[in-house]
Order: sequence, then C-alpha cells, then structure tokens
Amino acid sequence: MALINPYINFNGNAEEAFNFYKSVFGGEFAIISRFKDLAGPEFPVSENEANKIMHIALPIGKNILMANDVPESMGRVNENENRSKISISTESKEEADKLFHGLSEGGKIEMPMADSPWGSYFGMFRDKFGIEWMIDFDAKYKGQI
Repeated sequence: MALINPYINFNGNAEEAFNFYKSVFGGEFAIISRFKDLAGPEFPVSENEANKIMHIALPIGKNILMANDVPESMGRVNENENRSKISISTESKEEADKLFHGLSEGGKIEMPMADSPWGSYFGMFRDKFGIEWMIDFDAKYKGQI
C-alpha cells in the first residue's frame, strides 16, 4: 500500500522546526541536505542561503515527514494560509495526548483533545511554526487510518 508523506515549505526555519519535531517524535533524520551541498557553476547558491535546508526527512513510523526552505528568489511562503494539515492517527489515547501536548507547545490550539462527535479522540492546532496538525485516536482502527 502506498504511504502519504507530508512535505512542508519553510521560510528559512526548516531546521529549527524539524529539530522541534524530532524532540517530540524521536528518531533520527534520514537525510539533511543544504543548498551549499548542490552548489556549483550550474547551480549557484548565495552565501545567504548556503546553509538553508534543501531537503530534510524525519521518519515517523512507516511515514516520512519532509521539508525544505524556500529560496528567497522564489518568494516567501504565506505562513498564515492553510498550507495543509498533517493528520496523525495514533495507537492510544496516551500517544495522542503526548503528541498533541508536545507539538502544540508554543502554538495555537484550535480544538483541544477530547472525545469527538464522530466517536474518536481528536484535537487540532497550529504549531509555533504555523503548521496545522490533527491528532486522532479511534479505538476501532488503532492508528491504521
């Protein structure tokens, strides 16, 4: 079965965001490449962007959360728009609470973790980097959706 792996664009703080995500989820980065790693005559990189993230990947279970910093020449990402939401299905209420409280630290809670009208344990927030998350535990599926 295919996996869905979210990919997020940042305005120069991808590494900070991913170190935060790593502190919540654990694990190690599968890859970190910087723009300077690809610099050359055919791909000039400004000194200002050399250490920014070209690609970063954090395995989370069977999925991979990925991101990059958008080069200034391409404009800025609107951090107040709905870029998309990352939905996490957990295997327990305890895991849901842990991820919710860890990832929402410094962010804005839109819906606190609680039993939902559709029968799952659910919460939603925007983290301190502007990324929107949904955390869900449904005893019928235990993290399988």
